[in-house]
Amino acid sequence: MFVTDYDTLVCDTPRPHVARITLNRPKQMNAYTFRMTQELQAAIAGFRDDDGLRALLVTGAGERAFCTGGDISGSEPEHSRQVRSQPMGQGREMRDGMQAVVLALRRLDKPSVAMVRGFAVAGGLALALACDLRIAADSARLGDTATKFGLLPDEGGAWLFPRAMGLDRALKMSLLNEIYPASVARDLGLVTEVVEDAALETHALQLCETLAAKAPLAVRLTKMMMAKAMDTPLESSLVDAQMAVMVTNPSDDVREGVAAFREKRPPQFEGR
Repeated sequence: MFVTDYDTLVCDTPRPHVARITLNRPKQMNAYTFRMTQELQAAIAGFRDDDGLRALLVTGAGERAFCTGGDISGSEPEHSRQVRSQPMGQGREMRDGMQAVVLALRRLDKPSVAMVRGFAVAGGLALALACDLRIAADSARLGDTATKFGLLPDEGGAWLFPRAMGLDRALKMSLLNEIYPASVARDLGLVTEVVEDAALETHALQLCETLAAKAPLAVRLTKMMMAKAMDTPLESSLVDAQMAVMVTNPSDDVREGVAAFREKRPPQFEGR
């Protein structure tokens, strides 16, 4: 069940079958805390397990930032300080925190879209790249600032950045702490699409609504197949496809899709 009551998030369903998770610490430029990561995991799991929800939009509150990575203001609660003081505590907090959020998004078998307004840097960029698509406002800025503070791309950036933009460009971005305008980030592979600031929310919601209207079984299996194929040989990918069509081809969704085509009407998919 997609729960909407959180301290650091605003969660809602703005369009039919579409869930939205908004990081809600605008004064801190939506920098994440351990509490936020726990709430993000719960919200993502609720979306995952609700078959009435078919597409996820992830964004940040306010105009200044999507997310600027971990909160390094020194205002973390006592719990976090205690965890970090323990042997292996730093690693455990990262494992159970933003790394778990990135994994949760990457493991989703439903499409996710990051709507980027303002800055998406360091762990915030990793969060955006964990989503399937990234729609950025023209004024957005994306990059990696972690090593500027002696920190690392430890939320998943060391894996995500090179896969999005190539190893040499990822190293240059992270080691030199480069932040790019949205159009440059798109050309580098960090952003899927750039739109005018005023049109950002409408465009992102329309995209999610379009994704949610597609055949759920086909969408979910296509995402799973492509994600797995990134790390498997062609032969294995083809076998996965053979298995998948035994689910989709006999489905009601395929019968509805064919009927809608022949009757020249929009299909109404039910996900079965």
